[in-house]
Amino acid sequence: MLAAQINQTSTNQTSEIHLWLFLQKTFLVKYSLFIFLLCCNAVIAQQNSAYTFKVIPLGVYGSTHESNLSAYMLTIKNADDYVCLDAGVLHDGIEKAIQQKSLSGNAADILKKDIKGYLISHPHLDHVAGLIINSPDDSTKNIYALPFCINTIEEKYFSWKSWANFGDEGEKPQLKKYHYVDLSQDSETALMNTKMFVRPFELSHGNPYKSTAFLVRYDSSYILYLGDTGADTIERSDKLNRLWHYVAPLVQHKELKAIFIEVSFPDEQPKDKLFGHLTPGLLYDEMQKLSSLTDKMNLQRVPVVITHIKPNGNNELLIKQELKQQNHLQLKLIFPQQGKAIEF
Repeated sequence: MLAAQINQTSTNQTSEIHLWLFLQKTFLVKYSLFIFLLCCNAVIAQQNSAYTFKVIPLGVYGSTHESNLSAYMLTIKNADDYVCLDAGVLHDGIEKAIQQKSLSGNAADILKKDIKGYLISHPHLDHVAGLIINSPDDSTKNIYALPFCINTIEEKYFSWKSWANFGDEGEKPQLKKYHYVDLSQDSETALMNTKMFVRPFELSHGNPYKSTAFLVRYDSSYILYLGDTGADTIERSDKLNRLWHYVAPLVQHKELKAIFIEVSFPDEQPKDKLFGHLTPGLLYDEMQKLSSLTDKMNLQRVPVVITHIKPNGNNELLIKQELKQQNHLQLKLIFPQQGKAIEF
């Protein structure tokens, strides 16, 4: 009887030990799983929060769709202080961004309060129409551009002969809503009411006509936006070559976060009918030059955002097909959509 009791006690103790070991193992597994998931979430959160710049395309095309022409709102992480890179459309693009939940509020307030200034690459209508049409409803802010561009805006658009003079120079009376800031290629300029700075680079857009690339900086991070441009070989120019030499170290040091560059026509467009624009083949010629100054792997890290497609006929489909087929550099191509924010 005593032996049976001892055996029963031993069995119970063994069972309790097994149960305790099982519970301990279960706890360790669950705890390990919890830590693993926590780490995964931390990595995901870090990936989602690692961006420096946010860009909201208000308009992406280079013709035809007057409510979707070149304009890109740019800010830094966790800020609502935007500048607008070109302004082919404003109100309709802001409305689209609100629909896409890239912006919140109403278009009138965003136009007046969130957009702190405009960087205009050149004065063609598909890059300034939104600025002109919305000027009566806008608030006081700066227009940043190279002198050739500001002169045309002042003389041809904000003139009482064609509209009203909302600028602070030119024909009188001057309504002084916009202050013109002449940019210099030799220096950076602070973008007022933001934490960003800009350095301009002159481009050739159907020689002798000009355009501008804007290199925008925040701390040690950069984003490069090119207005309309032709290839150096077609333009008989060295403007792009100079630009690539300047930004190559930024690519090497992983400081350049994105390149916005136009491709207006498919490759079938005759060379004498390009009017200062790029095709897929010409874009890759230029990207090859930049790659040779850095290296292929460094350039592959930099997203290349394709802008200013002229969507006449089946051009858009052809351009996208040709860009994908010829992408031997394995660049990270992005085709922006109106109203959908992009983070870099």
